[in-house]
Formats: sequence, C-alpha cells, structure tokens
Amino acid sequence: MKMKVKTFTSPEPLLNGYSHPCDLLSILHEQQLKKEKSVTIQYRREQYISIYTTALFQSSPHLSGHVRTHSHSLSRWFLRLCRLVAGNALNCLFIDTSSFQRYLRFGVTHFNGGGVVKSCRKEGFVIDERGKLKRFNKKKLSRRRCGSLRGRGWKYGSGFVDGIFPVLSPIAQKILSFIQRETDPEKVADVLGTLPSTHASWDDLINVAVQLRLNKKWDPIVLVCEWILRRSSFQPDVICFNLLIDAYGQKLRYKEAELLYVQLLESRCVPTEDTYALLVKAYCLAGLIEKAEAVLIEMQKHHVTPSATVYNAYIEGLTKRKGNTEEAIDVFQRMKRERCKPTTETYNLMINLYGKASKSYMSWKLFCEMRSHQCKPNICTYTALVNAFAREGLCQKAEEVFEQLQEDGLEPDVYVYNALMEAYSRAGYPYGAAEIFSLMQHMGCEPDRASYNIMVDAYGRAGLHSDAEAVFEQMKKLGIVPTMKSHMLLLAAYSRARDVTKCEAIVKEMSENGVEPDTFVLNSMLNLYGRLGQFTKMEKTLAEMEKGPCAADISTYNILINVYGKAGYLERVEELFEEVKERKLRPDVVTWTSRMGGYSRKKLYVKCLEIFEEMIDSGCVPDGGTAKVLLKACAMVLKDLKYADSHEWVKIDGNKATFGITDHAQDHLGDVVYVELPDLGRSVSQGESFGAVESVKATSDINSPVSGKVVEVNEVLTESPGLVNTSPYEEGWIIKVELSDAGEVEKLMDSDKYSKFCEEEDAKH
Repeated sequence: MKMKVKTFTSPEPLLNGYSHPCDLLSILHEQQLKKEKSVTIQYRREQYISIYTTALFQSSPHLSGHVRTHSHSLSRWFLRLCRLVAGNALNCLFIDTSSFQRYLRFGVTHFNGGGVVKSCRKEGFVIDERGKLKRFNKKKLSRRRCGSLRGRGWKYGSGFVDGIFPVLSPIAQKILSFIQRETDPEKVADVLGTLPSTHASWDDLINVAVQLRLNKKWDPIVLVCEWILRRSSFQPDVICFNLLIDAYGQKLRYKEAELLYVQLLESRCVPTEDTYALLVKAYCLAGLIEKAEAVLIEMQKHHVTPSATVYNAYIEGLTKRKGNTEEAIDVFQRMKRERCKPTTETYNLMINLYGKASKSYMSWKLFCEMRSHQCKPNICTYTALVNAFAREGLCQKAEEVFEQLQEDGLEPDVYVYNALMEAYSRAGYPYGAAEIFSLMQHMGCEPDRASYNIMVDAYGRAGLHSDAEAVFEQMKKLGIVPTMKSHMLLLAAYSRARDVTKCEAIVKEMSENGVEPDTFVLNSMLNLYGRLGQFTKMEKTLAEMEKGPCAADISTYNILINVYGKAGYLERVEELFEEVKERKLRPDVVTWTSRMGGYSRKKLYVKCLEIFEEMIDSGCVPDGGTAKVLLKACAMVLKDLKYADSHEWVKIDGNKATFGITDHAQDHLGDVVYVELPDLGRSVSQGESFGAVESVKATSDINSPVSGKVVEVNEVLTESPGLVNTSPYEEGWIIKVELSDAGEVEKLMDSDKYSKFCEEEDAKH
C-alpha cells in the first residue's frame, strides 16, 4: 500500500526553540495525528537551522519494536511521542544526531524479524509560492545562484537551479519593496521591529536578503542584516554574517567586514569555508592581498584546510581588480601544488582571466587540461572560451568551440551566441555577426539587449553607421530600452565617420530619454572635436564638465594633452599637465606618453628624455607606446645625405644616387603597407613622381630628388614594406639611379637646413 505523508509544522511557541517537549506532545494530540498512517515532523532546536525528522509508522494494535540511538542525550519524551500515536506499532526507530550540524534526524523503516534496518529514505522540503511545504530529493538539489531554503539554503558561490529560487511570501514581498525604497536605518529598524519573532519572519528576512544579493543591491542587504544581528531578538547566525561580509566586501568596506568576523567569533558562531572565502574576496577587492593571505593563515589556526571555494573566491577577487593577473595565476598554481583539486568554476575563472589578457592560447590550454583531469566543462566554460577567442577576432576558432559545445550535448544560450557574434564583430565581419544573430532567432533563442549592442558595434566598426542606426531603432521598436552603452556604441559609429552633427544629436537624444551623458560620453565628444581640430568646442565641453555633475577624470586630460600635443600647442599641454596635479589626479602612462609625444613631434628629444626621467621618478612604468615616442623624438637626420622639400633623401656615390623617404616622412605616414616601385630603365626627373607609398593613414607620392635613369629597385619592399618605417635610411631604400645632371644635387638641403624645415612645417600644422 502506498503510504501518505502528513506534513506537520509546529506553531509559534515551539518555533522559538525553547519550548518543553511536553508542549509538542499536547500539540500532536490536538492535531489528532494518531489517526495517520505516517507522520513527518519538523522540529527546530537551534536558532533557524531548519531540520527535518521523518517517522514512518505502520498500523498495529500494540507498540513494539527496537530502538536504535546514536546519541546518549535523547530524552524520554521521544518515547512518549511514539506512544502518543495510539494504535500504531513502531517496527524500528533510529535517531542519528550530529553535533557538528546541530540538528536531529530520525526516521522509521519497516523492520523484518532479522533485526536489520534495510533502508531509510531521507526527505527534505521546500516552501512553494503558496507558502506550503513540498517534498524534494536532497541529492538532486543543485545550487548555483543563491537562495534560501528554510534557513539551510544560502551558500557563497552557489544557490538554486532546477527552478528552485527564494520564494517570497506576501509579507516578504512587502519587505523587499520597502527596503529598496528606504535608506534611513532608523526607519528600517522601526518597520522591521514590528515583525513577530517567528520562524516565518526569519525566513522572510533571509529570502529578502538573498533576493537583494541576486540583484546586487548591497546597501539594502547591509540594512537588513545589520538590523538582524544588532537590533533584533533573533540569535546571531552564520548565514547573516556571511551575507553581510559579502555586502561589505562589494562596497570595499573591508574594515567593517573584518570587525564583523570578530563579532562572529565572539557570538560563538562557527565560521564556515564560505565565511573565509567572502573575507578573502573582500580584501582582494580592496587591493589588500597581504590581508587575504592572513585569512588563509587564520584558517590553518582553526584547523581548516582551504578548499576550492576559498581559492575560487581568492582568484575571483583578484581578477575583478585590474593589475592582479599574475597574482591570480600564482594562486591557481599554489592551489594545484597544495593538492586542492580545481573545480569547473576554477577553470572557468582562469579561462576568462587569460581571455581578458588576450591570451586565448592559454585559455585553450587550460580547457584541454580541464578535460584531461576529468573535470566536466559546463556552458559557462564554453562561453568563456568563445569570449577568449572573440576578443582577438579569431572567429574560426570560436566557431570550433561552438561546435564542440553542441557535440557535448549542451544547448547554446544567448551568452554563447553573443560571444560568437562578438568574434565576428572584432574580426571585421559584420555580416557574419548578422548571420549568427539570425541563427540565434531561428533556434528559438531570444536576443537580448547585449545582442543588439553587439550588432550596433559590428556595423559601426565596419563603417556602416546607417546599418548600426537601423539596429538601434529596431531595438527600440521591440521595447528594449537602450542603455548608456547602446548610445555609446552608436555614438562611436558616427564618430568614426567624423559626423559631428549626428554625434551631437545622439548626445541630445540621450538627455531627452533620461540617459544623462556621463564622463565617458563627454570624453568621446572631446576626442572627436580634437581630431577635427575644433578646439573651441573642445574647451566649451571641458568647461561644462567642470560645472556639471560629470567631472573630468584622468582620461579627459589624456585626450586634451594628446590633441594639443599633436597640434603643437606645447604651452597648453603644460597647463593641462599642471591642472592634473592641482586636481590631485594621478598621471598614468598615457598622460606621460601623450605629453612626451608633443615634444617628440618637434624632435625635441632632450625635453622628451627629461619628461621620461620625471615619469620614472614618479613611479609610473613606461610601456611600448612610450618607447615608440622616444624613438620618434630621436629620429635621425643623417649628416652625409641631401634632402628634398618633399621629404626624400638622396645619397650620392660617384655617378649613382640612392633614393628613399626620410624618417620624418615615415613618422607622419604611419605604418607603411605598400610601396609602388618603378620599372628598371625608366627615366625620372627632379621634382616629378615616380612611385607611391601607401600607409594605414594615407597614400603619398614619391618624388625624385634628382634626374636620372633607374638602374635598381628594392624588391624586398614588395614583401616587407614596413622596412620603410623601421629602417628608412638603410634597408628601406627605394631605388638607385644613374645621374643625368650632377648639378641638381646642389639645389637640395643639407641636414641642418632640413631639420629646421621640418620644425617650421610642423609648427604650421
């Protein structure tokens, strides 16, 4: 016969945790549970550690059977409870208590004459949306996103999937609505103080706190948990401490987080591995790696070995703060040295870390290592790997990972499709991204706001700004509200086209739609005005930033210093650099390099070296861009050559002459991608074009500095045109001619005159 189970939750007096066992007996009697075939009883002994007990009874006129106990502290009231169920026979009762988890678990199973307990199925319950208990299998419960399950549920780095999330009761929904609006701690305390000190109230408060965490609302979490721990009648519980430490860490309030840990110990709560993990993460987010290490030492004092949860929190905290990539890699290597097995989440973090560092080959290596260690990749693993290849525009490799995902039986979600679209966007194939977008819709995966943003960016990168705007308008028609990022991507598309009028209209539209332009948007407009030489508008925008809510940051000054440096306004460059110091902004490597670049264009390499030394003394580390600027500042004007005003050099050797373009010319051209060479035997005349140099910026004619007949061309430039940049006076020579009029050489400039000519020409521009 299939047995029915009656669920019983004791009322308020018992839920306080201090009622006498006899109260339970009277309550059971009042509920007439003796008529039931089987009974499930939920009884709490500790403060909100919800425990369940299962007793399966079979009908019999007499009470008989065997009692097996694993605790000597059981009171006689358990037996009285059994006898209370009149008319039922107890075949076997066993009680298993654990002092570590602080709860009782007991159950009954059928007992056959041999005296051996065959099996006992351990049951659990979850509260549904109507506030009723439902049974679930504990072994099938997986948690990934956070949640509360009758006080047992929330665990850092985990939560609920399989459709089980925090279910808010009507009262909890009202609390959530109130706490999201109110910021005054006193008003919050007054309202929460009206709640009864019951199990249900505790459930509501924890569910609200976890729901807030899902939405990353850290300030309301602080209000709720601080009230629970410091002003309510509830006993302190580790779940509240963990939630509050997490909120403090996210707000960079590490000092309060460590004081809370001390309070946790003083309240005789046992810290869990999640407590240590959250504390480590809080220190990492604040940049206090030494204190994070101290937490690991604290764990050893309490004889707790750091688990994968702690190491994962350590790595995640380091990756969220820029500049800690190497430290995160060291933690990962230490984790393996200490024989702590990396989990899927660990590999996901590291794959994502290498992807952001543009080291997709390392991401792939970790993926292969993961599979070889029998660690099963999940959908997040594949998404991180596709993203790693997408950042480098390796769309073919991203496609292979996408196919591997499907072969492993996983269903691509919107995040995977978005990552694949990003790969085609970065590679410069907007129509490839559009094809993935259509495929996503065809497969029944609804595009989200990020999908449309990627398409706007893909078209914008390719210079198809009208298509980018069409996607933007389609997004609005579908009811998807464009965010700041959506407007920024459209702004970038028209900025590439140098369409000032349209960019100004987009900024105006943002304000009209309630999306106030921030510093990043205004910096983009400054950059556009600077590239077009509209310095008046640039200064006006800067003045508005000083008056308005969007304050100028270091990026603002980097743009201004770079623009004025390129224009040759070195006095303004120095004024802006002094403003940086006055505003107590710290110059970064871009600031120093941009300042140096202004003098580099004037070939004032002595001044550049002075700025470089000042940069080193300030503790700023130079990068490749700094080195490139220094090399440009020291660009050579060789003494034994002659120069034309069209920036070609000529070297005379008897009746032959070698031509090329000067270092000054290649510097202004940028990276050379193609050199057009003349045919052998062709006659060239002084001042006339005989070829061309094509760079990433423009195409420029090459004029002959003297007349003659072409006797040799530099065929190496066909395969390596970049030699014109790297070695303009040696390996980057272009042609050799046989002179027809040696007197023409006297009309050319020497090195001193050419240097002065370049300075005057740069000053005009």
